[in-house]
Formats: sequence, C-alpha cells, structure tokens
Amino acid sequence: MDFFAQQARMRGTSRRLVFLFVLAILGIVFVVDAVVWFAWGHHRTPEDGQVVQSSVGLLVMSSAAVLAVIAGATLFRMASLRGGGSAVALQMGARQIPPDTNDPDLRRLRNVIEEVAIAAGVPMPDIFIMEEEMGINAFAAGYAPTDAAVCVTRGALAMLTRDELQGVIAHEFSHVINGDMRLNIKLMGLLFGILVLTIIGRQVLWWGPGAGRKRDNNGIVLVGLALVVAGWIGYFFARLIQAAVARSRESLADASAVQFTRQTSGIAGALKKIARAEEGSRLQRANAQEVAHMLFGEAGRFNSLFATHPPIYDRIRALEPEFDAQALEREPPPEPLYQQADEPPPVPAGPHRSPWDAVRGQGGSAPVVPIPGVTDPRSPLNIPGVMIAAGAGLASQADASAAVAAQVGSADASDLQRAEAIRKGLPDDLRQAVRNSEKAQAVLLAMALGNGPQREAQLKIIDSMGGNEPRAEVLAVEPMVRALDPGQRLPIALLAFPALRRWSGRAITVLINALNQMAHADGQVDLDEYCLVKLVTVQLSEALNPRNIPLPGTGKLAAARGSFALVCAVMAQFGNDDPLAARKAWQAGMNEALAGDTSAYAPPPDDWQAALDAALAELDRLAPMSKELVVRGLTSVIMADGKLRGVEAELLRVICATLHCPLPALA
Repeated sequence: MDFFAQQARMRGTSRRLVFLFVLAILGIVFVVDAVVWFAWGHHRTPEDGQVVQSSVGLLVMSSAAVLAVIAGATLFRMASLRGGGSAVALQMGARQIPPDTNDPDLRRLRNVIEEVAIAAGVPMPDIFIMEEEMGINAFAAGYAPTDAAVCVTRGALAMLTRDELQGVIAHEFSHVINGDMRLNIKLMGLLFGILVLTIIGRQVLWWGPGAGRKRDNNGIVLVGLALVVAGWIGYFFARLIQAAVARSRESLADASAVQFTRQTSGIAGALKKIARAEEGSRLQRANAQEVAHMLFGEAGRFNSLFATHPPIYDRIRALEPEFDAQALEREPPPEPLYQQADEPPPVPAGPHRSPWDAVRGQGGSAPVVPIPGVTDPRSPLNIPGVMIAAGAGLASQADASAAVAAQVGSADASDLQRAEAIRKGLPDDLRQAVRNSEKAQAVLLAMALGNGPQREAQLKIIDSMGGNEPRAEVLAVEPMVRALDPGQRLPIALLAFPALRRWSGRAITVLINALNQMAHADGQVDLDEYCLVKLVTVQLSEALNPRNIPLPGTGKLAAARGSFALVCAVMAQFGNDDPLAARKAWQAGMNEALAGDTSAYAPPPDDWQAALDAALAELDRLAPMSKELVVRGLTSVIMADGKLRGVEAELLRVICATLHCPLPALA
C-alpha cells in the first residue's frame, strides 16, 4: 500500500464527507423550516383566505435552532470521545486487558499485537476485549497511532487460530497507520448530531398532544413529526455516507493485511469462519451500529445499501480468486478453540530482507552480527552489516530511496518475522516491566543512564523525580537494558507507551523533563540520547491531547528548503566521520528530494538539537507527497557512503515517527 498516497486521499475524503453532511443538514433545515412556516409563519384572512403575514425572522430562528442542536450534539459527542481509542472501546462495553493476565487467549492476543506494532514501527496500542460478544469481530479506534486502542470480541479469540487472529489484527493496524481512525471518530460525532433530532422529535410528540391551545397543539405535533422525519432523512444519508466511506477502506485493509502477513490463509480463514459461524460477526450491543464503519465485519444484518463492508464472499474471493462459496456452505459451522496456546510458527532461518537489498544486489548477502540472547546468528533479529556494492550508481541509490519510502506505513511479512524474533528475544522480566507504568518509566530512564562521569548527576536527576524510590527501580532493570541490542531500543520504547499513556499530564511532563536533563548532564547530547528523548516527547505529548494531533499538512517541500537542508546536514554529520564525505552525502540528499538544488552546504549548529526540533516541526506540516520526498532524500544521505550505521537507521526512524510516517526497521 502507498502510505503517502493514502494520506493525500484522506484529506480529499474528509472534505467530501463534510460536504455531503452539509448537504444532508441543509435538507433537514429545509424540512423543519417548511413545517414551522406552515404551522406559525403565516395566517389567512377569514374572508378570502389570502396570506396576510409571513415571518422571515421566524424561519431564521428555526434554522438557527436546528443548526445549533446539530452542532451542539456533534460537539458533545466529540467531547465524549476526546479520550481517543480507549474512550470508544469503553463506551462499547469493552474492558482493558491487564498486562499480567493469565488467560492464554488474552496472552496470545497481546503477543500478536506486540509483534504487529513492532513490525509497523508504531506505539503499542491499548488492548480491549468485548467479553459478552461471541461474534467474530474487532475494531481499532483513536485519533492517531499514539492514542490507538484495538478491541476484539471474545468470539474472535475463541474461534480464530493464531494466523487468523494475526490477519485480523494486521487488517486493523492498516486503519491505525493510514489515518482511517480519525475519520471514523468524525463519523461517530456527525451521526449522533443528526440522530439527536429524531430523539427530540419523539419527545415533542410525547408531550405535544397535551400542550396549550388547539392551534398551538397542532403546531407542536407538526414540528415533532418534522423533527422525526428530518432526523431520519439525515440519518438515511448519513448511513449511506458511512457505508460508502467504510467499504472502500475495508477492501484496502484486507489487501494490506495480506501484504503484512504475506499469506492469504489467515485473514481469508477468519472471513470464512464469519461466513459459517452462527453468530457471524454480529454484535449484540444496541449502539453497535454507531461503530459499524470501524469493525472488521458487519455489526449485523443490514440492507446492502447500508452495508459498511463488501459482501463477505466478495472479500474472500478478492483474496482467493478460486474460492468456492458452495463448497464452504457445505462445511459444518466452526467450533470454538478455547484456551489456545500461543505457539507461533517458527521464524525462517534465512536472513532478513530489506530495501537495502536492492542496492546490495541480492538479499541477505551481507554478514550478520550476533546479538546477545539470540543463539541463531541467521535470525531476522540479527541486523546485517549492510554495505552497498562498490560502484553503485545513482540509479541504484534512487531505487533504494524509493524502496525505503515505499516501506513507510507498509510493513510486510519479513518485518513481522523480525518483530516476532525481537519480542521473543526480549527477557520475560523486561517484557513484563514495560507493561507496568512504574517499571516502564524505569526502563526508559535506564536507557538514558550512562556509564561515564555524568552518571552520578543523572542519578540525582532520577532521585529528584520523587515517587517510590525511582533510583532503585532504574538500577534493578539497568542490567537487562544494557544487554539490549541497538536494534531493540526503539521497539522496547514502543512497547512501554501504553503503560505510560495512563499517567497524568504532570507525571508525563516530569518524565520528559528528567530525560531531557539526563541527556544534557554531560554538556552534550549524543544522537542515541536525542532519539530516545524525541520519541518519548512526541508520542507521550500527543497521547495527552489526541484530538490536537495534526492532520496531514498541505505545505510544499520547496517552501521548507531550509529545514530540510538542516535535517540532511544532521544526518550527514552523524553518518560520516569525514567533513568532505558529509558534504557529499548532504548534496546527494538535496538532489534526490529537490532536483537541481543549488544551496550551499552548512554544517549543523552547535545547538543542533533545538534547530532540528524546529526543522522537524516545519516538515511535519508538509503535504504527504512532500514528506515522501523527505524520506527519499534522507535515505540518499545515508546511502552516500555505502554503509548503514545503527545511529543513522535509528535517527531516520525517529524522524519518520515525528513526521507521522511510521517506518519499520530498515535491516
């Protein structure tokens, strides 16, 4: 899937959604105004029946009242969802899965979601389960990956194998990554705003017959009927919009899940079980239709006009062209597979493939470097020492730059295999630690703790944070953190975010400030320190105010040339020991993103961290296609010397996270 094209289309979809809802609202206003005018806006003379009075002001007041009700109800519903994905899940009656659960099905679900999150390069979402729902279904909700929640039904856990569950989760992560969730929450608010008119109309009809004089009584009844009719007219068109938006995105998410898992049997198997199961994908909750556009399968049986998903057999046939629906119908309904052990398929022994293989000429040809705790040096967890073939020309560099950009938001099976190996390679105690809020903080602080002269100053900073002996917690987890491979640092940070997101704004601010102070304790900031602090700052700050997470911008790269040049200069300086080589790498990046650029190279300033923060803030406001050029340009900077250093890979991933362009591991 093309992440940047999807982001660009998202803006167009949002505009069309708003336009169609405006048309629906105008239709509602017209119906209500017509009834109000008929009931109170005019009167006729007894002699000749001619209209002698017409009140334009009354119609203005009527229109304003209807618009105010719709706007107020929409804003109220949106405010109730300001908590993001977790708020949606809780309102659906789901419960959050505790990190220390002993339920084998829930542990299997957590493991699958952790692997998919690591592979996709996004923070671990909150995990919820709808215990009473035995239909096979799931949804992802939130404003952005930093506040996402993934919710599954108990029926999905009971019925699906690990491969099938992984296919469903990969489908939902497509919605997380491509920005569908934010549009879905907007739909929830707008649907409620329109439906509330019907609720008001019913109440008016309830007390209207006993109100006042006969003429006023008739007018009130007419208005009540008008509100009910207008509300259902708006609701009708709202459902059509909901269905149209959801159907196109469900097909894309199915395809994305296949790309992610590199096999169709998982997601296709889940769809077949929905088709054969007695409960199907139905939800029993009364408000299920409100989230119908978010779900993996239909919330119930609806007319095809209002269906939020393509027909189930069509979805299966798109994945398996030879699918025989009649043969499936002859099979017995699926049986629950309760208490399934988490036994993932073995990770292939072959080396990890990456976009850099396009430059090397063949996948996995580079030597691998063993990682502590991983006995098989051929495991996908081990990072190849990537070396670009001697004499690789600009065409090869351009191919690899395009390949890395194509990997943004588009993890595949090799990323998933690598993520599985990373998760399994982490010590159990460390995995448990990042699921606990206090210990997750200790893990991040231990990652920032050095061994040099600054160590004592850093420990004093930790002491000043208060709480329950933070120094002891940090020192307890430090040996496990020290044993981490550089390639495991970002994944362990991503796994820690759900535990930290539950903190108050003040507690998160204290943590971010402590990490900043620890990074500056020796008077200079190393690149790995910057990457850790930046990642934590961006993603935890966004989790505090999910509704304020910016939408894809509209800026052009040419207008942000200075910021892009600075980011390229930082990447070039940290990736090259020789100033001349750094200049050459910088020029390669500028030429890749801004063909014909004639800017002069300038090394980063001494205070490069603040300058880089400001530059990234400007680049984050770029349009999606301009962000793609940024990624391609930075990749060319990295490739200029023919080597991929760990610091370069980590910096590129953090920059992409800051630009809201999740990038899986590069090697």
